[in-house]
Amino acid sequence: MTHSTTDEPLEEIEFLARSEHRVAVLEALAERPTSRAALRTKTGASASTIGRTLRAFDERNWIRRDGDRYEATQLGAFVAAGLRELLARLETERALRDSWQFLPEESGFTVEMASRAVVTAAEPEAPYRPVNRFAALLERTNRFRFVGADIALLEPCKDELRRLIVDGMEAEIVDPPGVAEYILSNYREHCSAALESGNLSISVHDDVPPCGVSLFDDRIAVSCYDPDSGMVRLLIDTDAPAARDWAESTFASYRRDARPLALEPVVG
Repeated sequence: MTHSTTDEPLEEIEFLARSEHRVAVLEALAERPTSRAALRTKTGASASTIGRTLRAFDERNWIRRDGDRYEATQLGAFVAAGLRELLARLETERALRDSWQFLPEESGFTVEMASRAVVTAAEPEAPYRPVNRFAALLERTNRFRFVGADIALLEPCKDELRRLIVDGMEAEIVDPPGVAEYILSNYREHCSAALESGNLSISVHDDVPPCGVSLFDDRIAVSCYDPDSGMVRLLIDTDAPAARDWAESTFASYRRDARPLALEPVVG
């Protein structure tokens, strides 16, 4: 029996959403032909639930049967792919919902770029979660580039950053002049050791982006700050190609217009 084609799309979404097993079954059948027993094992649903689900899918022409196995038709696979995209979008939205406000709209970083991202937000009981995530990314890269106002992000990691640079990590940083002066005056020894290694390059730019942009070997990160406290409230890191292209372009643009840092304050 063919299911009615007069149902509205929202009714079909409601049908799928009413049971967590329906989405899991359809995705499983879109991947490969599967038996009822295997579907029960994969989804944890009862035999009766699997039976009802398969009948409902068959009525919609979403599946076909071949012996003791079932598989998605092109229609079913099409629906499954759309569901995966919708669920991924909602998962991204949920992760960003409470902290997206800290990412300025003029930064150019879009929600789509965060679709495969790790979102690390500061919490009252764990205010340094974004900084700790950033430090973990630093440990895994051989080359590090950054543009932005980095005091709240890099200052807590100053010892690790110096060690990594002295040990061979290449680092290129574009700072506002005021930030560079603050770092040089307060952490003279850290800067001297890193600069003398030949692995650190610092430039200054008068108009850096409103959020920090970090580039690692295989990921990029965007750091967002609370405008009142200056604390890092959010770190979004991802390996998405679109985000990588954006970060490379953003860094190159600021680096091109930056001027070399005067090194006299750290010499002697």
